[in-house]
Amino acid sequence: MKRRDMILVVDDTPDTLGFLTEAIEQADLTVLVAVDGESALELLGQITPDLILMDAVMPGLDGFETCRRLKQVPHLSHLPVIFMTGLSDTEHVVKGLEAGGVDYLTKPIIVDELIARIRVHLTNARVSYGARAALDATGRFLLATNGEGRLLWCTPQAERLLNGLLPGPDGASSPLAATLSAGLNRLRQVPAGSNDSFRLEVPDGDAVRRLDFVYLSPANPDEFLFRLSEPTAGRQEAILRDALGLTAREAEVLLWIANGKANRDIGEILGISPRTVNKHLEQVFAKLGVENRASAAALAIRALAARG
Repeated sequence: MKRRDMILVVDDTPDTLGFLTEAIEQADLTVLVAVDGESALELLGQITPDLILMDAVMPGLDGFETCRRLKQVPHLSHLPVIFMTGLSDTEHVVKGLEAGGVDYLTKPIIVDELIARIRVHLTNARVSYGARAALDATGRFLLATNGEGRLLWCTPQAERLLNGLLPGPDGASSPLAATLSAGLNRLRQVPAGSNDSFRLEVPDGDAVRRLDFVYLSPANPDEFLFRLSEPTAGRQEAILRDALGLTAREAEVLLWIANGKANRDIGEILGISPRTVNKHLEQVFAKLGVENRASAAALAIRALAARG
């Protein structure tokens, strides 16, 4: 049996909700209903629809702010939002598009136009999301930003390395995120095919992670595609860090433990005291749930073997 697309309708007017529910269900689509922005966001925490039909003007959290908030949630950011408004002024149309909407309809709603637009945006979203899912499945470390360097989307692998570094649609930015955005914007100015890269050094406890970015191409008029990687010199440490939930420094210590080094030798290699090595090792034991070096080394070796 073919799955029916699910449409979330957000409107504070009972008559409008009833009219839209009937029209959408007659088009062989499933309808979810929310009467305000807060309840819509609460519902989206439990169920992910295929498209959202949003009243722009509602008491409390209006449609524009509701859209901005849901676009900040990674697994919801791809959802197409069509605004409904009795306000056809250019100012409100622009406000809806800036909030993340893909289209708008002026009330009173014409059913045939409503259903046609829903189907167009469902198709567009399916194509876009399918392409992104294919990238995810291949294990690509890819991300896309807009012209201001704000994150539009990234594959899960890239998200793991970025760990919230890039500012999202709300524009919130740390100094490190600002450095990264500026670096990516500069990278877009180099000639195509130059293979220039931008390296960002990210503090991780008392160690440093290094991330390299290469500009690939524009994906859309205001969407730019980059590839992300970690230099291979730290590949084994990165595997241990991610697989076992360690900090970068703990992963370094564990790697040398797995290579049979004593605390004094590890201290000389990493430029820290044997006492500091021992403190890191205590944290490693606690996180791994082991009591000795041999057990920790065995877990490290298995984690490295699993990732080839």
